[in-house]
Amino acid sequence: MKYAKRLLILAMLVIGGIVTLPAASSAQGLFDPVIKVNDSVITRYELEQRARLLSVLNAPGDPARLAREQLIEERLKMGAARASSLELTEEGVQAGLTEFAARGNMGPEEFITAMEGEGVAEQTVRDFVTTGVTWRQLIAARFGSRVQITEADVDKALNAMTGGSSVRVLLSELIMPAPPQQAAEIRARANQLSQINSIEAFSDAVRRFSAAETSRNGGKLDWMQITKLPPSLRPSILSLAPGQVTDPVGLEGAIALFQLRAIEEAGVKSPDYTAIDYATYLIPGGRSEAALQQAANVAARVDTCDDLYGVVKEAPAQRLSRDARKPGDIPSDIAVELAKLDPGEVSTALTRDSGEGQALVLLMLCGRTAASQQDASREEVKQSLRSDRLESHAQSYLAQLRADARIVSE
Repeated sequence: MKYAKRLLILAMLVIGGIVTLPAASSAQGLFDPVIKVNDSVITRYELEQRARLLSVLNAPGDPARLAREQLIEERLKMGAARASSLELTEEGVQAGLTEFAARGNMGPEEFITAMEGEGVAEQTVRDFVTTGVTWRQLIAARFGSRVQITEADVDKALNAMTGGSSVRVLLSELIMPAPPQQAAEIRARANQLSQINSIEAFSDAVRRFSAAETSRNGGKLDWMQITKLPPSLRPSILSLAPGQVTDPVGLEGAIALFQLRAIEEAGVKSPDYTAIDYATYLIPGGRSEAALQQAANVAARVDTCDDLYGVVKEAPAQRLSRDARKPGDIPSDIAVELAKLDPGEVSTALTRDSGEGQALVLLMLCGRTAASQQDASREEVKQSLRSDRLESHAQSYLAQLRADARIVSE
């Protein structure tokens, strides 16, 4: 299909907000509300079509559950915008369409035509873009004054994010599960723990509250190059003094804190990376003894990601996926685990809801693609740092909205 390649590029950049129209003969019952989010509703039509889109994009996880989560979040975002009397103008919608279409190297009219060719209505596209742009404007208005980027911040970021860096850090991690019904409580605890400035006190807190495998040794990680960390996390780490703790970091279904124990200039620069290649294999049973043993058996039989295809060939195809993404496009919890790995190494620290219950994630780093050295303007770096910090505020705000919301399934 003429536009398939460029639509795939867009699919890799953003998942969500696009639904297809059913035939009139199959519309009966599709528009019945099935979920209420405060005073708004989500219809069966929206859920089914979002799930269909996610299946086409081969999104990891269960498409029906992902569709539900995405649509609930969109209702929360637009509800918050209405409460703040924020409404996007037609000019704002058009600007958003132009920006979004440009990600697939298309103009807005060409993009809409391509989407209609895939069965997606123009109004559906407009609604999706409106939500995204409105949310960005709301976050900027609500938190923009709190985000101050100094010249020292830019200097550190330039050293760490362009052409490699010789900086390496010694961190400790504290990761707390935060299911929706407990998100507000966990967020409040994380805010308190972020005030710790003692390595001993943080280790004690890790042993009490952390669900990570590193909790047994107080959350302590080995030395790692700053360029291996997710780009969104680097500015926060570089702004710390030894003993200080980051603000809470939102992960999928969890909240994390990181303490800087030490920082130093290494003798050799480590490159920054343009892409991270990794594989995930979902093992039913969550963190059960049987699932962990199966993961250990698989790990013992593979040296590279290519080996996985032969070892798990009898398993359902949807359990194994392999992605090569820009560091900033990788889910935060996966990115944090990948930072600890060398190519060929595995992690079993994460779980996912597979649609059939909890599944243990066997995560394997396939490789990293190093970036060539490029000149980055200070203004570009400043805007990137600002965006990263606003995104952190956005995730915290969304978690708060969800904790306070009334979400009822019909």
